Amino acid sequence: MHSRWNDTDAQQHTTPLALRIYTSRLLGADQRLVLHGGGNTSVKIRERNLFGDVETILYIKGSGHDLGTIDARGFAPVRLDALLRMAQLEQLSDAAMVNAMRTAMTDASAPTPSVEAILHAIIPATFVDHTHADAVLTLLDTPHAEHYMRELYGDRFLIVPYVMPGFALARHCALQLARELTPQHEGIILLQHGIFTWGDDAQTSYERMIAAVDAAEQYAEKRIRAAAANVPTFPAARMTRATLRADITRAAGVPMIVQSHRDDTTRAYAARADIQTLATRGCVTPDHIIRTRQIPLVGRDVAAYTQRYRDWYTAQAVGAATPLTMLDPAPRIVLDAELGMLTVGRSVKDARIAADVYRQSIPVICAAEQLGGYTPLGDADLFAIEYWELEQAKLRLAGTPPVHSGEVVLVTGAASGIGRACVEAFLTLGAAVVALDINPAVATVFDRPDVCAIVCDISDDAAIVTAVDAGVVAFGGIDMIVLNAGIFPKSRAISAMPMDEWRRTMAINLDANVVLMRECQPLLAQSLRGGRVVIIGSKNVPAPGPGAAAYSASKAAITQLARVAALEWGDSGIRVNVVHPNQVFDTGIWSDDILASRAANYGMSIDDYKKNNILHTTITSHDVAAMVTTLCGAAFSRTTGAQVPIDGGNERVI
Repeated sequence: MHSRWNDTDAQQHTTPLALRIYTSRLLGADQRLVLHGGGNTSVKIRERNLFGDVETILYIKGSGHDLGTIDARGFAPVRLDALLRMAQLEQLSDAAMVNAMRTAMTDASAPTPSVEAILHAIIPATFVDHTHADAVLTLLDTPHAEHYMRELYGDRFLIVPYVMPGFALARHCALQLARELTPQHEGIILLQHGIFTWGDDAQTSYERMIAAVDAAEQYAEKRIRAAAANVPTFPAARMTRATLRADITRAAGVPMIVQSHRDDTTRAYAARADIQTLATRGCVTPDHIIRTRQIPLVGRDVAAYTQRYRDWYTAQAVGAATPLTMLDPAPRIVLDAELGMLTVGRSVKDARIAADVYRQSIPVICAAEQLGGYTPLGDADLFAIEYWELEQAKLRLAGTPPVHSGEVVLVTGAASGIGRACVEAFLTLGAAVVALDINPAVATVFDRPDVCAIVCDISDDAAIVTAVDAGVVAFGGIDMIVLNAGIFPKSRAISAMPMDEWRRTMAINLDANVVLMRECQPLLAQSLRGGRVVIIGSKNVPAPGPGAAAYSASKAAITQLARVAALEWGDSGIRVNVVHPNQVFDTGIWSDDILASRAANYGMSIDDYKKNNILHTTITSHDVAAMVTTLCGAAFSRTTGAQVPIDGGNERVI
């Protein structure tokens, strides 16, 4: 590990807080040091208050902020004197501690201070850095941790036994520092937790951290033998993944995203002969338990995992001082020799964070095992973190997630028009989206992790199968499908209809949807809330117009297919409904030529044709998308086989 400090860059930061931000971001730029809001940093600054008095303020990273992107708004300013007085108290609940720290802040709009603010306060240095560095944890999660630390760092670091983060840790450190701290100390080692370094300037504190972690990396590497990775094959196993996701979702009681990870490291780790005993000992640092749970599920027996979790909760909760609310017992990490590593979350973001955290844990666990045996914290300590009163308070304050959180929808024709509007609407409502389109632009239109964008020619059966497999790998399954992709050939009479045009229209507007429905039906049947299919039909089904034989016939056929599917799939809890839009002109099928042609067929101007409905209104793609999401929601949970117009009112239909 090398220092990222740059004198030229550092000179642009002229205040202590600016330098604190600079080195915080240097730490946050390396995932081997901190991940997703982990770690914390602080600086003590002398300031004049409202009354003209000079006081020392501790600027400490606010709870939930990320060191990699933190700015001045991410630091909480807390009066140092108040924190030092708190450290002298013999007892203080963590909830009371957080309240006391907030009342000692000089800016009411700032974030809540880190729970380790008191510990930062009692360290007699201007700058303090704290990380959960992988290399240090590798050594700390072994039976020989204290010996390794003393051999590695000598007397430069104080070694503190594991104590629950929060006031208990601050109080313990206050007493230990009072007894043992000397001027030669450069930091603290918190056994099975992490490392602190400090200095009277930002560079010293930061570079002490880098030097300490680099030394730990080299120390561990000298003692670890190289092991050849065993990377097994990685089959698609679509229904295996979908069934596993369904089991996890039922255990959680809410829809969950399950992402597959196919890198060599995770696949080799999941295939280890000793994975059952190695992975189920616990997590590498208590900070990870919120993201990964105490242990992963090894294999696919979700029922056994959830029963173990309930038993673990019951046993550990007996001595709780306050009533607790049991979290859902579903795993967040799954390790399987065939499937590799899968990560679970209420959203794609949560599943990705779990993946980052556990992927970073794998080399720590493997190295610690070689350095004397991987030995993380025990059940009682990990339970105390997972059911910490501060975490329980967050649960009580958490708002209701978006209605489709954890669900997956497949949308065809997703790059533009109604399809794109549907993707955007479902994303707003919390769903993950498998977005298919023949247009390569689909990959750039939705460049975000909760969209699996696939360039797919739906007239190719094999391409559809591949796309559905990719969607299941990305998110675990499919709960809803929106069959939107279609073509509208040039207006022409039946007597002038070329058969290749007729066949292509049927292939895309009808045949492709048969394949999609066939491939997705087993997945839809697994959905916790029941699978949902919405087909984008057309006003031309109940009221066709001249010159649109191929289009009208294809939409009538897919509507009839939807009616049959509603009859066949009801026993599986799958709802199939059709939306019949009309005159949605912000879509790809309405070119200027087609619009002029259709208006001419009705003897109208283009402007009159656009509002040729009873309400004299226009219908947009987003209007149709709103109807689609509504059909997939609770309001229509008892409706199947319906045909819903969204056309401004059409006399011929009515």
